[in-house]
Amino acid sequence: MTDALVQLKNTHVHHRTRTGGLLSRDRVHALTAADLTIAPGETVGVVGESGCGKSTLAKVLVGVQQPTTGTVEFGGRNLWTMPPAERRAAVGTGAGMIFQDPSTALNRRLTVRRILRDPLDVHRRGTPAEREDRVRELMSLVGLPEVLAEGLPGQLSGGQRQRVAIARALALNPRLVVADEPTSALDVSVRAQILNLLLDLKERLGLALVFVSHDIQTVRRMSDRVITMYLGRIVEESPADEVLTRSRHPYTRALFSATPGLLDPIDPIPLVGPVPSATRPPSGCPFRTRCWKADVECAARMPDFEQSGPTAGRGHRFRCHHPVDDGQSNHELVAQAAATAVTLEG
Repeated sequence: MTDALVQLKNTHVHHRTRTGGLLSRDRVHALTAADLTIAPGETVGVVGESGCGKSTLAKVLVGVQQPTTGTVEFGGRNLWTMPPAERRAAVGTGAGMIFQDPSTALNRRLTVRRILRDPLDVHRRGTPAEREDRVRELMSLVGLPEVLAEGLPGQLSGGQRQRVAIARALALNPRLVVADEPTSALDVSVRAQILNLLLDLKERLGLALVFVSHDIQTVRRMSDRVITMYLGRIVEESPADEVLTRSRHPYTRALFSATPGLLDPIDPIPLVGPVPSATRPPSGCPFRTRCWKADVECAARMPDFEQSGPTAGRGHRFRCHHPVDDGQSNHELVAQAAATAVTLEG
């Protein structure tokens, strides 16, 4: 895309592990060969099991995490070749992040007014009077009564704290907002309110939104495009309205079969064995140790991205040597995976 807002190119993030002692050379492969483009105004959902790299990807997108190798371009410029002050200004004003738990993301010693004014003060936006006006505007934008301006985070409900966190992320009119599990710490009764607020703000402000969540059905409903991650790799990108029935990667199908809709209940596609270690990932395709389609080719090399036929023009791509047939039903896949599991056990 020529109008890309954020673009990752062959981006890797490795962390040294301390489990092997001071001389250990083991590394956690938190993100591997990530290529991803976020366009202005679109909503991209990111799904995968715990530890698959979703949060690392989110931090890389907003410039919080520097990649070990690869590039992160924001507005066409490489973030990590900019002078530090310029990078902080670009990221601070162009991107906002909403974290998982608002009770820990907000400074409990600061009032709501102080929390919302901080970004404006740091980046010297307007006069002091204009900053106060902006605080009131932000509170109204997220549905917070002005009477709460002098309240502390500990005096607010979980939903109110997350509204403060959303307002803070929007303070400098960013073009991109990354929401990392923004409702998982909230009561069920307020989750829908926060999700609806995010969708409303996205439309009103023209934001690009990256929505990271383990709630894959919510991701599907909120997103234009769904990214599936496994063991630090992006293994599929699919249009959200087709991810249930036309996704091609076996792992994507297994994920979505685990939370089927009430109108078409099916058994989940069985996956054999635990998620492999991110310190010593399997050779070839990382999903092969749990996949019912795996063979020697899967162990030999990581598959390249392929475009999915009828939806290739809509940005559907996947990495799999033996993809699910286009349009194949989940009922058939459940039977195939179960038969493979029985054969392996025998």
